[in-house]
Amino acid sequence: YAAAKEAGRIDKLYVTGCLSERYKADLQQEIPAVDAFFGTREVPALLSRFKADYRHELLGERLSVTGHYAHLKISEGCDRPCAFCAIPLMRGKHISRPLEELVAEARGLVAKGVKELLIIAQDTTYYGLDIYGERRLAHLLQELSAIDGLEWLRLHYAFPAGFPEDVLEVMATNPKICNYLDIPLQHGSSRVLQAMRRGIDRPRTEKLLNRIRAQVPGIALRTTMLVGYPGETEEDFNELLDFVRQSRFDRLGVFTYSHEENTHAYQLPDDVPQEVKEERADRLMAVQEEISLDLNRQKIGQRYRVMVDRLEGGTYFARTEFDSPEVDNEVLIPAAAGHLRLGDFITVEITDADAFDLTAKPV
Repeated sequence: YAAAKEAGRIDKLYVTGCLSERYKADLQQEIPAVDAFFGTREVPALLSRFKADYRHELLGERLSVTGHYAHLKISEGCDRPCAFCAIPLMRGKHISRPLEELVAEARGLVAKGVKELLIIAQDTTYYGLDIYGERRLAHLLQELSAIDGLEWLRLHYAFPAGFPEDVLEVMATNPKICNYLDIPLQHGSSRVLQAMRRGIDRPRTEKLLNRIRAQVPGIALRTTMLVGYPGETEEDFNELLDFVRQSRFDRLGVFTYSHEENTHAYQLPDDVPQEVKEERADRLMAVQEEISLDLNRQKIGQRYRVMVDRLEGGTYFARTEFDSPEVDNEVLIPAAAGHLRLGDFITVEITDADAFDLTAKPV
């Protein structure tokens, strides 16, 4: 595009997004053909260049890819001081979207056929503090669940430190809220958690997990772990392995540490070799695979309500309430069992299982 601008084929060239937010000065020097760079919070300024009207509520609209589930982003930015994370540098401080705006967007999505909403943000549990002076996630979930036609509400990216208790009460009593929680914990060593500036240690994390499972029986817990953080020793990693074996998460993802410029951790030496990071990630996933296989095998013979997502070849792919689309387990149903409509809910019986998927038949 810069070459096209220099050749006269483009009159004006504007760039916006995370890179513009974080590296505007550098980009201005490196790509002088660009007329202006706009950060993630500068949409009004960008639109003014085109003499266009700015309406805040339009920013919230989301594209529903499948037609029957969609993401609802309830806030932007993050106030957490995690040492490894560059999101506050790119997205800025936490800004909650007004509750009425979110409910209106959700109603619009449901009117278009959406049956499941995935609640997302950089930190969903912080919702409301900046605009209402208190956490309002539980209230938001109640308001969204009152929408006719919406079947499932799924909560992602909950922060463990300061987790709001009233959210568990709503999850336990409201049938529209999936028995599912995505709560990134990052590590199982208190020493590493302190270095990461997570605001929580292992004993308090274990206490929180026990409380969640006690208040919401049968809940599926998804988490993510970060291996290879600066200074992570083999002893630290073994503590993480022990924590995962003890906690028996339903779903778990693993990332290797990346040295992000301008983060607090960037001041530390990136002293865990890449091959060690990858080897630790593989070892951790091997432990989780054993846990997942055991948990899935316990489902054989059980019946579940599932949502049918797609048809590929001779197989329908569906999900239980315990699985989020694209990242979690799927339920495989042979197409020979009969015609199914995408987006419909059906009851199935689990007939087979491996570590990451289930096979089922309609009942």
